[in-house]
Amino acid sequence: MVLTADGLNRGAKEIPLKRVVDEALESCSSVEKVIVYKCLDWAPHMEAGRDIWWEEAIQGQSTKCPAEVMDSEDVLFILYTSGSTGKPKGVVHTCGGYMVYTAYSFQNVFQYEESDIYWCTADIGWITGHSYIVYGPLLSGATTLMFEGVPTYPDPGRFWQVCDKHGVNQFYTAPTAIRALMAHGDDHVLSYSLDSIKVLGTVGEPINEEAWKWYHLHVGKQKCPIVDTWWQTETGGIMISGLANLSPMNPTHAGYPLPGIQPVLLDQEGKEIEENQMEGYLCIRFPWPSMIRTTYGDHERCRNVYFSHYKGYYFTGDGAKRDKDGMYRIIGRVDDVINVSGHRFGTAEIEDAINTNKMVVESAVVGYPHALKGQGIYAYVICDRLPEDEELARASIIETVVEQIGRIAKPEKIQFVTGLPKTRSGKIMRRILRKVAEGEAENLGDTSTLLDPDVVEEIVKGAL
Repeated sequence: MVLTADGLNRGAKEIPLKRVVDEALESCSSVEKVIVYKCLDWAPHMEAGRDIWWEEAIQGQSTKCPAEVMDSEDVLFILYTSGSTGKPKGVVHTCGGYMVYTAYSFQNVFQYEESDIYWCTADIGWITGHSYIVYGPLLSGATTLMFEGVPTYPDPGRFWQVCDKHGVNQFYTAPTAIRALMAHGDDHVLSYSLDSIKVLGTVGEPINEEAWKWYHLHVGKQKCPIVDTWWQTETGGIMISGLANLSPMNPTHAGYPLPGIQPVLLDQEGKEIEENQMEGYLCIRFPWPSMIRTTYGDHERCRNVYFSHYKGYYFTGDGAKRDKDGMYRIIGRVDDVINVSGHRFGTAEIEDAINTNKMVVESAVVGYPHALKGQGIYAYVICDRLPEDEELARASIIETVVEQIGRIAKPEKIQFVTGLPKTRSGKIMRRILRKVAEGEAENLGDTSTLLDPDVVEEIVKGAL
């Protein structure tokens, strides 16, 4: 069964949700019923025998729904996330441990008190929305605010207007949103008092120092602690963070692990790095209640991705550094994953989508620093022939990616090339592509192992 709506609003745009579902169901034979809620009062296609309006479905139904007794290890939900390979992983969370830990981490990180109003601006379909709009707050008996829309509509003061209107005490958002609002100046935030706010939070990616200071000064009025939370879909809940006003703050640093969580930094050989002010691979030494149980339908993949790199540890895939006081700073992904506005995409996933375009022969994508999104997507594309109209070709490729994955995954830059820097074994040397995308072409390092070093010169000359 699919529960959906005819459409939904996103800022000034109307999204044809039912049409998207219809397209998906063309290749999904297992869905028997689609229940459609009237949101925009559109008249979408309704397939006889399969599609039912919500208003009709609930007629005559009981308003009572007694709780079902579940085992602690029964599956609670499956949430798909991208990794370093093209096929998304179905992360499985179970009833007992996930709910215990989301409630525990919510109460401690945000120091929620009875009668507080808490607001997390995330998408409910994202793990942040699951854990810190729905489960953590509601299990704690908290008042949790839900928001449909974008932070800049109808104007850039929308978040702050909602905070003042509802007296929000804890406000949790993404660095991408903060940077987007910074770009609109300060007037939109200075127009509101924001006196009710006690705790500010960030999630999805490491927050840069400039955004941290703007957030602290203009939103928190230099009186609110900022909890820079690090965690993952696979961890189920916040792992490293300050605990509201109980912990020290250091811009760009997530801080200390939550009580009971035991992170470690490992070197390439898998040895623990004991010293502070050292960089290493971030791993977790012991289990915690809300950890991933499996990847749906492929338990061996779960073992390989998270538990095979370093025996006896959960490997996060992130690099990190401890400062002199032992506070953790997350540096970023150590594999081929691009973090766009807190959404993680495997490079292979985006390349697979680009390669379905009929004019494309091969592609390679890398991440590069982006002022608003944290990372943008830079695509190097080989076509069957160089496009006569590059802008038209770029638009076609972007449309393909949007259809295959979604608008959040569209490349910011597409460079057409005649070849890619490959080793003699056929492996793409991505570090060269990253350097070019980051504007550091003068420091490409050793290219002697490339099959055709001349390709690099062409790519550098054509860099966007």
